Amino acid sequence: MSQIANRKSQIILFIINCSLLIALGCSIKYTFTGASISPDVRSFSVAYVQNNAAVKNAALSDIITEGLKDRMRSSTGLSLVSANGDLQFEGAITDYTTTFQGVTASQVAAQYRFTISVRMSFTNTKDETKNFNKTFTQFRDYPVTESFASIEDALIRQITEEIIDEIFMNAVANW
Repeated sequence: MSQIANRKSQIILFIINCSLLIALGCSIKYTFTGASISPDVRSFSVAYVQNNAAVKNAALSDIITEGLKDRMRSSTGLSLVSANGDLQFEGAITDYTTTFQGVTASQVAAQYRFTISVRMSFTNTKDETKNFNKTFTQFRDYPVTESFASIEDALIRQITEEIIDEIFMNAVANW
């Protein structure tokens, strides 16, 4: 009887060890943010996002650069390095405009559209098939009765959060 129990223990131990080897040997790092990152990726770098838009907001480059760093740090667990990370982001603001969107019966602008575009180059040094060079654009419409100066900061915050989310999802979420 003890020989049978000993044999069962050995089989169970063997199955557990095999399961652990398979689970640890073939892993991809998944997070609750939708990111799926290869386990050999350990770091990321974000170059300062230049402002090449015709109209410039003095704080916008910092907002996008630091926002992307924060998003990557808080959502991936990767280490931020100053340059040459396993994942590399480099970009520029290409558009920062307000345009009117339609007119009333008396030929007056009914609302305005505020647009920000960021051209981002992403390099995954561990998997070149993930690399991209894309423009990310978001906008918000607002009524002509609102002063742009009074709502500009809030609109920038909303738009840049969406752009950063899009960049993040394109870089590390494989859905």
